[in-house]
Amino acid sequence: MKNIKLIIEYDGTNYVGWQKQKNGLSVSEVIEKAIFEVTKQSIELIGSGRTDAGVHARGQVANFLIETKIQPERLKDAINSKLPTDITIVKSIEVDREFHSRYNSKGKWYSYTIFNRLEPSPFYNKYSAHIKYNLDLDKMKSAAQYLIGTHDFAAFRSEGSSVKTTIRTIYSIDITKIGDIIRLDYKGDGFLYNMVRIITGTLIDVGRGKKSTMDIPKILESKDRRLAGFTAPACGLCLEEVYY
Repeated sequence: MKNIKLIIEYDGTNYVGWQKQKNGLSVSEVIEKAIFEVTKQSIELIGSGRTDAGVHARGQVANFLIETKIQPERLKDAINSKLPTDITIVKSIEVDREFHSRYNSKGKWYSYTIFNRLEPSPFYNKYSAHIKYNLDLDKMKSAAQYLIGTHDFAAFRSEGSSVKTTIRTIYSIDITKIGDIIRLDYKGDGFLYNMVRIITGTLIDVGRGKKSTMDIPKILESKDRRLAGFTAPACGLCLEEVYY
């Protein structure tokens, strides 16, 4: 029995998310079906974590157990031949039998892209959030500094997931702008449900002047979701890499 690790890219626009659900087609479901078409075996695909409907990935990691004579490195090509154009297996390798893509994860890197001009763009509407207001990047960067480190992020998560603790560590938040594109890069040991999107919405509120930089530590201390900003749209979020 081989344990196969996959690195996966996908455009999440047409899916209900990574995880299988009753209300529509998921990314993992499509990949499992493609693997069955190639190997004639039903497998359980274990992802490093869930991404919500409309969220994208450049570095999702998954693994599965299978008996196959196909060389692990060549599996990606066989699977890709059965996949739609919005999902691609970038890499397939055999790993230790004990490897588990979710439990062995040490951290993740997410990016969030904002298209920042008055008019929307047909070239960016699937992969960024359109924010038409002027944003003060210096204030956003200052506010972000209060979120770096180990904190209780209860105020920055949505209901809908059961976790043992809401304490997480953010290693860095980098905010850059090139032309009309603002990009926020988040690296941390893990993220709560909608945490990156809520932090992004809160930082956008700071950039617009709706919240102040000094509101951030108060929001953290409150643990009250109602005090944080809006949940930024899913289309701007992308899972860039999972660390092991």
